[in-house]
Amino acid sequence: MKIALTFLLLLFFACPIAFSQKSQDVYVDKDGVMRWGTTNEEVKGFGVNYTVPFAYAYRVAKQLNVSPEKAIDDDVYHFSRLGFDLYRVHVWDTEISDTLGNLLENEHLKLLDYALKKMKDRGIKFVLTPIAYWGNGWPEKDEKTPGFSRKYGKAACLTNPDAIQAQQNYLYQFLNHVNPYTGIAYKNEPDLIAFEISNEPQHGGKASDVTAFINGMTSSMRKTGCKKPVFYNISHSIHLAQGYFDADIQGGTFQWYPTGLQAKHEIMGDLLPNVDDYKIPFAANPRFKQMAKIVYEFDAADVGRSYIYPAMARSFRTAGMQLATHFAYDPTFFAYANTEYDTHYMNLIYTPQKALSLKIASEVFHNVPLYKDFGKFPADTAFGDFRVSYGQDLAEMVTKEKFIYTNNTATLPRNTAALEHISGSGNSAVVKYEGTGAYFLDKLENGVWRLEVLPDAIWVQDPFGYNSLDKVLAVINWRQWPMSVQLPDLGDEFEIRPLNKGNTAKSVMTKNQRFDITPGTYMLVKKGASSKLNATSKWKNITLNEFVAPETTLTKTHVLHTPMKEVSAGESVPVKVQIVSLKKPETANIRILTQGEKPADLELAHVGGYHYSALIPSEILKGNVLKYSIVTRDNGVENLYPSDQEKPFETQIQPKSSPVTIFNAAQDHEQLLRPYLKTSRLTPTTETGPSELNISPEKAEEYAMRYNFKSNIAGRTSDLSSRKKLVFYGRSLNEKPCTIQLALIGKDGSVYGATLDVKPENSTYAVSLDNLKKVDFISLPRPYPGFLPYSLDTTPKAGKVDLMNVETLQIAILTQATDQPQKSLVGIAIQKVTLE
Repeated sequence: MKIALTFLLLLFFACPIAFSQKSQDVYVDKDGVMRWGTTNEEVKGFGVNYTVPFAYAYRVAKQLNVSPEKAIDDDVYHFSRLGFDLYRVHVWDTEISDTLGNLLENEHLKLLDYALKKMKDRGIKFVLTPIAYWGNGWPEKDEKTPGFSRKYGKAACLTNPDAIQAQQNYLYQFLNHVNPYTGIAYKNEPDLIAFEISNEPQHGGKASDVTAFINGMTSSMRKTGCKKPVFYNISHSIHLAQGYFDADIQGGTFQWYPTGLQAKHEIMGDLLPNVDDYKIPFAANPRFKQMAKIVYEFDAADVGRSYIYPAMARSFRTAGMQLATHFAYDPTFFAYANTEYDTHYMNLIYTPQKALSLKIASEVFHNVPLYKDFGKFPADTAFGDFRVSYGQDLAEMVTKEKFIYTNNTATLPRNTAALEHISGSGNSAVVKYEGTGAYFLDKLENGVWRLEVLPDAIWVQDPFGYNSLDKVLAVINWRQWPMSVQLPDLGDEFEIRPLNKGNTAKSVMTKNQRFDITPGTYMLVKKGASSKLNATSKWKNITLNEFVAPETTLTKTHVLHTPMKEVSAGESVPVKVQIVSLKKPETANIRILTQGEKPADLELAHVGGYHYSALIPSEILKGNVLKYSIVTRDNGVENLYPSDQEKPFETQIQPKSSPVTIFNAAQDHEQLLRPYLKTSRLTPTTETGPSELNISPEKAEEYAMRYNFKSNIAGRTSDLSSRKKLVFYGRSLNEKPCTIQLALIGKDGSVYGATLDVKPENSTYAVSLDNLKKVDFISLPRPYPGFLPYSLDTTPKAGKVDLMNVETLQIAILTQATDQPQKSLVGIAIQKVTLE
């Protein structure tokens, strides 16, 4: 009997992963796959983190006199339009607990309960992380909150016996808490898939200590009678991974920030190689294979384009992830300022193309099989029903029933007559639209569709900088635009009926599928068709007349334009401008300013939406600099941009034979992507000489940097074919020679480079372009988690560099060979890099 009991105990503790139960709760099977208890089908879910009940978002709601409940209602409606079916939040335990871990029934907990009920009403399930360990301040100072996390801090919470006891007490009470809006305790909530114990614990000590800590937490949770899977973060402190594998948990949670965090500016360039593979170093571990895997946070931080999220979702599915939640969705009521997490930016109204990309990523999670491998970049940019394109800034999904796209696309639906859902931004074979807001088309019945059009959102400043509530980054404009919808089910003539409250548009019958539209929801009814549906009819998880969008915030005209840095002499100069105004200006011109001559106006042609363009003829260009302003006329009044009190736009005119500068330290150092170095600084070489950027790594290991020079060379592309050399201007530091690698990255991700030996004396160091060889793409900025690969091969086959394709400079300070026991610390001072 004793031997049998011992065997049973060993079996129990040796197999903590395959946790299951005969209920509707989720269980994890022997292969580490979460399944629904009622159907045994694989669990799949995708959504966002969202924080209105807590911390900064809650304080801003109070500061701006916004009802948190109303804010939640509005945003959860948008979640439903984006196809999200999962919500995750790391609960600010510091706001809803005392120092002993007792749960406090307060406004924050009430709002969490309210948010969960609203998610349930839309069919959205959730994963809760009861312990965050954070203070509640970010991006402000922490308040004096009552919880145990404030008393002990994260580090002590992992080791201090009193802090551990408080956490166990808190978890027990948290799981037993009954949501007053549902009448169901969290432990029994059928839409709650799983618990993640805590957010990003960072353990020290021994693996056995980690196991004991986790098991103490899970024990307190199991005492409530909860049968749901319990997860733990295993993407931090991976040197203690065995401690996770030996613990009584059913799965591990992961994060992914493939472009780092806090660049303080928008990151440019092709970043698809950065998300090519989510490589887990312990993926082959037998114990790990029995664990379910979910993504608690991810984002391509500081990236403003729309192509990348479906590629991340693809890599997650290949790695075995079943759930994923983006971090973090900006509450609409203060998304204009992007102050909550300024390195992230996500909102259906203010970032429509990015939000549509996230919608497609959700479809990836629900349609791509678990562990499906699509190969390596660039072959994996088209996978299944999905395609991503950096060059077009486009992600799209094309199936028989659905057509979703983030930008203008020439892709044709498989069968337009079979479509049941279209959502997008810009123009396609089905919808033509000049506004910048997202739109959604849903088939309700034969010949009856619902159209939802969101207002225009325009970024008037880089949203990834130093932000505040007083700094407007994006504006909203409710402007009427032409639209056409070409669906065989609607035919050439159909009626457009306004649905949403306050929509003053009149019902009209279209001809030739074309009409003018303002933001709102509408029913499109084919001529001769009838329907019993009306504005208040329910359809799936929405009501037909629902519509949520802030009113127009545009109060002045914004002229958005970045002049070319330099252009080639003797060539005409293309100019592109966005004129963001309440209505189309009466006229728009470029005013050429030539010293000693009368200003000359050149008409800007309207090319669609807010976009205008012109070509400045080469014969107008005089001297070595082009100066100009943008002039608009509204209501007979002329407006100048920049104003008379500001400097006009300037572009340098360079001889065609002059070097093409792809990096200038004085002008470009703030946009250089690189790991932080507190000793790095820009200094002048002499009182009148050029500045140099000093980079001296603090560790004797390879140090890499990257700079996207696309804008630097935009006006010099015709000169590239005659360039023969890649030239580095600078020196080595610390009186020691230094070996560096210079490489050029193409728009397609291909990388060609060579090594140079740099000496302590200021000089030029050149390499023939013919001698550039295929080298590795270095993943920059460095990603989180830190275990992801440093570099990868993105150049399918060896060849020669194509200067018409390149747009990014990669510089690596290589580790130096030495006879000394320790590697030598070296560094470089960069003035510029050119093509000559």
